[in-house]
Amino acid sequence: MAAASVSRPGSAQTTEKTQLTLKVVSAKPQSPKLPSRPSRLSSFVEVTADGLTSETKKTGKRSGHLELQWNEDLTLNVTPQSRLDLKLWSCHTLRKELLGSATIDLLDTLRTHHGKMENVQLSLALQTENKGLVVTGGELTVCLDGLVVDLGTLPNGSVATDKLQSDRPNLRRTQSEETPSTTASRGRPHRHSAGGSRGGSPGGSRVTPLTNGEVSEEPGSGSGAGPPPAQDASAPGPPAEPGPAGTSSSEEASTATEAISESLPNGWEQRVLPHGRVYYVDHNTKTTTWERPLPPGWEKRVDQRGRFYYVDHNTRTTTWQRPTAESVRNYEQWQSQRNQLQGAMHQFSQRFLYQASGAPVENDPLGALPPGWEKRQDNGRVYFVNHNTRTTQWEDPRTQGMVQEPPLPPGWEMKYTAEGVPYFVDHNSRNTSFKDPRPGFEAGSRQGGSPGAYDRSFRWKYHQFRFLCHSNALPSHVKISVSRQTLFEDSFQQIMNVKPYDLRRRLYIIMRGEEGLDYGGIAREWFFLLSHEVLNPMYCLFEYAGKNNYCLQINPASSINPDHLTYFRFIGRFIAMALYHGKFIDTGFTLPFYKRMLNKKPTLKDLESIDPEFYNSIMWVKENSLEECGVELYFAQDMEILGKVSTHQLKDDGENELVTHDNKEEYISLLTDWRFTRGVEEQTKAFLDGFNEVVPLEWLRYFDEKELELMLCGMQEIDLSDWQKNTIYRHYTKNSKQIHWFWQVVKEMDNEKRIRLLQFVTGTCRLPVGGFAELIGSNGPQKFCIDKVGKETWLPRSHTCFNRLDLPPYRSLEQLREKLLFAIEETEGFGQE
Repeated sequence: MAAASVSRPGSAQTTEKTQLTLKVVSAKPQSPKLPSRPSRLSSFVEVTADGLTSETKKTGKRSGHLELQWNEDLTLNVTPQSRLDLKLWSCHTLRKELLGSATIDLLDTLRTHHGKMENVQLSLALQTENKGLVVTGGELTVCLDGLVVDLGTLPNGSVATDKLQSDRPNLRRTQSEETPSTTASRGRPHRHSAGGSRGGSPGGSRVTPLTNGEVSEEPGSGSGAGPPPAQDASAPGPPAEPGPAGTSSSEEASTATEAISESLPNGWEQRVLPHGRVYYVDHNTKTTTWERPLPPGWEKRVDQRGRFYYVDHNTRTTTWQRPTAESVRNYEQWQSQRNQLQGAMHQFSQRFLYQASGAPVENDPLGALPPGWEKRQDNGRVYFVNHNTRTTQWEDPRTQGMVQEPPLPPGWEMKYTAEGVPYFVDHNSRNTSFKDPRPGFEAGSRQGGSPGAYDRSFRWKYHQFRFLCHSNALPSHVKISVSRQTLFEDSFQQIMNVKPYDLRRRLYIIMRGEEGLDYGGIAREWFFLLSHEVLNPMYCLFEYAGKNNYCLQINPASSINPDHLTYFRFIGRFIAMALYHGKFIDTGFTLPFYKRMLNKKPTLKDLESIDPEFYNSIMWVKENSLEECGVELYFAQDMEILGKVSTHQLKDDGENELVTHDNKEEYISLLTDWRFTRGVEEQTKAFLDGFNEVVPLEWLRYFDEKELELMLCGMQEIDLSDWQKNTIYRHYTKNSKQIHWFWQVVKEMDNEKRIRLLQFVTGTCRLPVGGFAELIGSNGPQKFCIDKVGKETWLPRSHTCFNRLDLPPYRSLEQLREKLLFAIEETEGFGQE
């Protein structure tokens, strides 16, 4: 690893990072790996600063024959001592291949250009390996801009050193760099050992291979120069001598270097040349290398095609990416987190089903099963085993007694189809029927029509729909990467570019520029934000149903956008995804639109909610005699769209047929149907086609329009008592003063603020059908949780995947109110701890 984070004597600010703009201009590849005859080549350039994965940038792909042109700017965070590794890659269908690499030492470049990088153009000689030999790989032209430093703050060196450094070829390791023998007269390099003893100054060097496959040098005879050779590990190390500028090493440089050297393997030592470049000494093999040693248990190897790869003997895995101590540490943390959440990932697509058997009952809102009962799953569907009677059933025994159902008449029996639909067998007449023979059960409601019975009927329908979704789910996941600034465009392109059935896979949403891991919370917010965007009337795709009705309907004037049918197909897919994955959208549609989705005919009464004036006109026609009032109406209707007036005939030759008392009912029926479909037939068809590609419309046959709206939009009114009753606390108690203050602040909020708070914690402003008791997290049912985390100076934080609010222990009601309101109104985006 480069020494970008190591302080040097004489300058503390040289370690501060600043932005450097690197423009990749062009490349002329001449790699022996290219085909002998000219062919069109697709390539890109990868730039890495100081070997850090976080500072790796790539250009776009460019195609050409002899010369590739980019003129693309890349922004990097660097220090004056940073090294830039540039690699030219060739893109193939199944793999990518390295055509050549080069290195830029910013310290040498700054000295050559008097401390200023202002549109400095460099032509770099690309190098590549072919059959064990380093050969020319062509030429890469770049331009550097934006880095200006005072040379007086940089480490000093002799003119010969500066000249030698500026003239050396751009190789990752070369045999033309100075050795410690050439710098002995200027001072000894700084050394910091990590487990090995320090040696004396050697003479010449000769090339030997390291165990990890890198070229290094070993003490020996000869005057050939190379990387600083290893020193005799058996010789006692002399004390530290003055630095290259004639001053002693500062404590800051020693501390920074020691911090880096702490993680070096046993027997390795880090040293710094007087001109500021870091190299590493392996006292075990008496070799040196410019590159930081691999973490313990790793080995570098070369395959038959000359490509480097790395072997992790700890986990018995291989990778093309060079490991660092930081990457290994991050991987271990990720592995630990993955092990903790693998149960959550397994149940991610079953969030509205009951937890699998063996799950902790404290997270189950219904509590433990009765003695002798067990919950199992078959192809994603939950059923229950009664070991007392050795029988199985689909119904949960904990909810069976909630509604007292009368018994079936004598000779009747209830059975279930393969899809789980109940039907009834009359053994008296040997007939079957889907109609419940008990009085009061014809419409699917229970006797007396109690609200609890209706809820249970809807719950049964909902579980049938979820069963269809889970039984048709596909393995793996589909990634959707979007930016908050271009959310609509990114989502449109990615959803329309994948096959519809792939949208049934588990969603993994990536917000570009944010480090959040999607275990359900980011997906919920994506559905909320995108629905708010695509259903925005400003795009002229939808419009509000009326002045006092903020439900949406298709805008007949949407044809002003020539691609409006493609957008309606996309919105149909998106709405189907929301239903399929159990997510909510921001704004709902009108009830007649839901009826159209269910293939039901809207009625005249439905017209009252979306167009009261039109409804009143029809009612006047229905209740009055046209002949007595002297009103002449024909079976034709005028319509204006974007200033263009057109006439629509309600029936053949309708403009010549007068409406009379005898045909008035036919006229009203035709006029009502036309009002619901005027100017929106093509848009509705495109929407339903897109919807049907992801979720077959026949899956919705169990629901009515109100249930479909409830399933898609959830509940809107916040019930504070229900919220308090279904909240759990960690490291707080129900009687803690911070909890009393929190609920006091929530009670003072209006409904909009409460929805914003709910969205801040859960990722959505909608509630499930059962209210707060049925909130869903990443691993199934997860109640709203308040956890005691942080200091009083912190802002509240949320974990949307787990419906958890981290509330610091504030000292006063006013402080809690100020911090909480600021958090829910000003916070945006996700991070990763």
